[in-house]
Amino acid sequence: MTNSTTVENQTNLVDVEISTQIAEGESVDVPRQHLLDLDDFSSQEITELLDSAEGMLEIVGRDSRKTPALRGKTIITMFFENSTRTRVSFEQAGKILGADVINVTASASSVSKGESLLNTVKTLQAMDIDALVVRHPHSGAPYFIARHAAASVVNAGDGTHAHPTQSLLDLFTVRNHVGELAGKKIAIVGDILYSRVARSDIIAFQKMGAAVVVSCPNTLLPDEWKPGSTLDESAGFNGLKLAKSVDEAVDSADVVMALRIQQERQDAGHLPSLREYSDRWGINSKRLSLANDDALLMHPGPMNEGVEISSEVAHGAQSVVEEQVRNGVAVRMAVLYKLCAQGKSTRIGAG
Repeated sequence: MTNSTTVENQTNLVDVEISTQIAEGESVDVPRQHLLDLDDFSSQEITELLDSAEGMLEIVGRDSRKTPALRGKTIITMFFENSTRTRVSFEQAGKILGADVINVTASASSVSKGESLLNTVKTLQAMDIDALVVRHPHSGAPYFIARHAAASVVNAGDGTHAHPTQSLLDLFTVRNHVGELAGKKIAIVGDILYSRVARSDIIAFQKMGAAVVVSCPNTLLPDEWKPGSTLDESAGFNGLKLAKSVDEAVDSADVVMALRIQQERQDAGHLPSLREYSDRWGINSKRLSLANDDALLMHPGPMNEGVEISSEVAHGAQSVVEEQVRNGVAVRMAVLYKLCAQGKSTRIGAG
């Protein structure tokens, strides 16, 4: 029996089971196969992942951190862009859970020889993998991969589109400090146009009931977004406020998040200079003082200190940047466990 036939048979069995539950009036909890974005996640699903990450964080803090939860599973991280935090944290997360983790980079793969993305995915799938963690410079690439892979696909960042696990770890970090997120004010300052983190964080925090305000130069906003306006559901958001100034965005905020200027994704002409950006939009002690006294300062990394964030506040008492990195391992453990542990194997001969 071929691998594709096995997967099809298993899928049919699941479909029959779900149809029977629906006919009998039972509630149906369909396991997710992929994590591509958070826009189709409910607040309950997000909460369950964050709750799972609480337990994973306890494991991360142990002297002996190895667990057999994903023993026998194979996870491949395939990064077509440079990364330190995300790639290493996924690798560490998989290994702590007992999985075999293999790292693949574009420069060291057959992609550098001209192999297509589709053929690369099919080659990896033929090696009986359970999960594929992908970062790609083109928006939508993980969705394309998910359509052709039997393994679970995790989006580790695609172009300017989404970075769901970063948003989950940001939610997790804030929740650990402030508890309930509903009603909290989240100020996001920086490169909104090119930042995949910005879009995912806006969606994630709004799903959990927080009020999100953004601020950045007009040249780093989508053309249809106008400072001083509020974006409703027709724009894909639930009351996203576009502040007229950084001071307005940061004022009385519970969380202030500075975003990196995505210079590698930009054409020239978006900013007069980095110095002017720092003066007008950079987060420093004076601007941070406008937020609540116990406000959290966040940054998804890597930081350009002296540009979007000053060194003084980046390493100050309100900064939780290092905590974000530590929490990233626990959150990605929760994601890998959810996708790999509960699903049936797609390997040849499984079942």
